[in-house]
Amino acid sequence: QVHLMESGGELVPPGGSLRLSCQVSGFTLNTHTIGWFRQAPGKERVGISVISFEDGSTWYEDSVKSRFIVSGDMSRNLVQLQMNNVNPEDSGIYFCAFDYEGRLSQYETEYQAWGQGTQVTVSA
Repeated sequence: QVHLMESGGELVPPGGSLRLSCQVSGFTLNTHTIGWFRQAPGKERVGISVISFEDGSTWYEDSVKSRFIVSGDMSRNLVQLQMNNVNPEDSGIYFCAFDYEGRLSQYETEYQAWGQGTQVTVSA
């Protein structure tokens, strides 16, 4: 059974940087997809970034393009999200999720397993 655990969330000032990690266990990532989602207070969970382990292709939500970078390390079963030049709208709980089918999807309904989330707060 696949298990995901996020880490790296913290309080960071506007314009700062942080790196989130998603450690996957119970399954070897190869043709699969890991997505990052954010849930802000009172809002729905939305897709932020996705990486495919089959071909390394990625997807980013428009507001984070050029600021966030997603990367995957197959040897460590690890996915990271580098967040640069953050702003208060980036605040929320960040979840990573696993798609067995390997789709490059922004829709949470297409993911079968989820981590517990890590809190990111962008504030002065």
